[in-house]
Amino acid sequence: MSLKDQITEDMKTAMRAKDTERLGTIRLLLAAIKQKEVDERVVLDDAAVVALVDKLIKQRKDSIAAFEQAARQDLADKEAAELKVLQTYLPARMSADEVLAAVKAIVAEVGASGPGDMGKVMGVVKTRLAGKAEMSAVSAAVKAALAG
Repeated sequence: MSLKDQITEDMKTAMRAKDTERLGTIRLLLAAIKQKEVDERVVLDDAAVVALVDKLIKQRKDSIAAFEQAARQDLADKEAAELKVLQTYLPARMSADEVLAAVKAIVAEVGASGPGDMGKVMGVVKTRLAGKAEMSAVSAAVKAALAG
């Protein structure tokens, strides 16, 4: 079963259980998927859906920080609930050591020698580690691997 099918089944389950918070978040996710498919005239595969979920999670984290700074805990709690639902659709995240090992292997494979090769390495890293690791941590690992 594809990830998109799983999300649709989870929506049906949330409808039957009358779980309005989860249902709202899943509908938001399905709407984002449909919008991307319509805009780009493609059918999203699992990797693209994971990338979209990652983007929505990043938006939720930014919103939580902004709401907490503005002392709007009610809105921050709503975003946190959505964040929790969205995280269930991500594959298991890699640990920092696993990310570093994967980055070092890619650096060796690409033949990168210094900080000037960061773009070349990040292009390969993004395709292989998309959804499996936080991209900010991956970027830091690439910088560290190319520096030393």
